[in-house]
Amino acid sequence: MATGDLMSKARAGDGDAFRALVQPYHAELQVHCYRMLGSLQDAEDALQDTLLAAWQGIVGFERRASMRTWLYRIATNRCLNARRSVSRRQAKEWNVPDVEPPEPTRLGEVVWLQPYPDTLLKAVIDAPLGPEARYEQAESISLAFVTALQVLPPRQLAVLVLRDVLGFHAREVADMLDSTVDSVNSALKRARAALQRHQPPAAHHQPPAPGSASEDAIVAKFVRAWECADLDALVDLLTDDVFFSMPPVPFEYEGKDLVARFCASVFRSGRRFDLVPTRANGQPAFGAYLRAPNGISHGTGLYVLTLADHRISAMTRFENSVLPCFGLPRSLSSR
Repeated sequence: MATGDLMSKARAGDGDAFRALVQPYHAELQVHCYRMLGSLQDAEDALQDTLLAAWQGIVGFERRASMRTWLYRIATNRCLNARRSVSRRQAKEWNVPDVEPPEPTRLGEVVWLQPYPDTLLKAVIDAPLGPEARYEQAESISLAFVTALQVLPPRQLAVLVLRDVLGFHAREVADMLDSTVDSVNSALKRARAALQRHQPPAAHHQPPAPGSASEDAIVAKFVRAWECADLDALVDLLTDDVFFSMPPVPFEYEGKDLVARFCASVFRSGRRFDLVPTRANGQPAFGAYLRAPNGISHGTGLYVLTLADHRISAMTRFENSVLPCFGLPRSLSSR
């Protein structure tokens, strides 16, 4: 059915026609909300709020902008409201039995961060960008980039994502935010400077291409080292300035020595793991399952690797509550 016919039916209250109009934008809008909020759960909530607001406002849609731009306007403002009004998930204490981690380098701010399954990115990663975009799709969904976005003031975050990630023109962004072009350009300048300060040095290194022989080689070495609790082999894979974080636990470790000490604490007492591969944020990831004497391995979390050249420059550990989002079980039979 032609778009014009769908629009007429949607304005007349046809829910099926409305769903057909907005369905092509679901995936990219959810990714947009994730960049804004840093949490898959919050992104899903914001997307539903966006679709409800669009359904309620479809009669007033005047087509001065495209349907896509109109939806991004709604989604952006819903995310800004969420940033202002919703209290973020609180930091949690370390509570892994028999594992005593070393003193962290510092306490992280973005404890609400969650990983984003690559299965939800397939319809987005190759989508065309606007002429003003400065970031590749893969870079703009990486954990380092999304984490750095979270520390920006809300309007600066919105402007940077709309301009530099999605490529909207300054006038379009000003209309979306009920602002002026001068205000948008000023916010963008400040946001770029702040983002540069908050991104780790490794974020500027070129990772190997997904699925390449180089990536596969690093990943295979990591799996062997982790499953065998081979600390020396694991440390050999790390960059000197490797960074380790574990939201919602705020502990952050920087440098090969400290990260090695943390990993040693995990392997202590004979703890051994099975790793199940997946992908998150365009990066290699693994569900980690602690082996038990009864032959059942229990999911303890998800590790996401950031690769720089031929090394691991960052590791992020998430709670086991995210495993179902990746189609991973809570437990499995040990090999």
